[in-house]
Amino acid sequence: MITYLIIALTCLVSIPAFQNRAMFSKLLFNPSIVRTNKEWYRFITHALLHADFIHLAMNMYVLYMFGGMVEERFISSFEPVRGETYFFLLYFTSVIASTIPSYEKHKNDYHYNAVGASGAVSAIVFSAILLNPWMDLALLFIPVPIPAPVFGILYLVYCWYMAKRGGDNIAHDVHYWGSLFGVVFTLAILPQTFFNLIEAIKDIF
Repeated sequence: MITYLIIALTCLVSIPAFQNRAMFSKLLFNPSIVRTNKEWYRFITHALLHADFIHLAMNMYVLYMFGGMVEERFISSFEPVRGETYFFLLYFTSVIASTIPSYEKHKNDYHYNAVGASGAVSAIVFSAILLNPWMDLALLFIPVPIPAPVFGILYLVYCWYMAKRGGDNIAHDVHYWGSLFGVVFTLAILPQTFFNLIEAIKDIF
């Protein structure tokens, strides 16, 4: 499955980079360096890096939990090759799409750096919410299981607020834009999921 391949590739790059600072510096996302040196590959490679084992484990655990679900749904909705291709495109285009706003905001800030697959993982989670809006979710700052659509709204509000506040060295804006991209991508290839979401919201209220 593509999910397992992504997890394996991310671990194979992240773990050695913990001890190899030259490798880490070469692959991280620094908008100023991207703009000045035209190192556009950093839009992708930063998602293969993580700050530490905890950061890596959290992202890969969430990807493991939701990636398989999304991938299997894509495969069942289309034929296998097409479904896996859509999943691959969702993941890697969300890596880029979730980072573009940060690039525009920080392209003149040499001190801004970012690593991690959180934008793409957020896209996968929100794709899963559209594909199965009747499930309950409980992640991180919301330990009590709540309906997936409600969780999605609260998560977006939280990311937006924390991105505005800043100061905690977490790219909440990347989470926010990754989540929205996951919604847009999933609606584009499976527009019927919109009506499932509406029905699920009606059931909640």
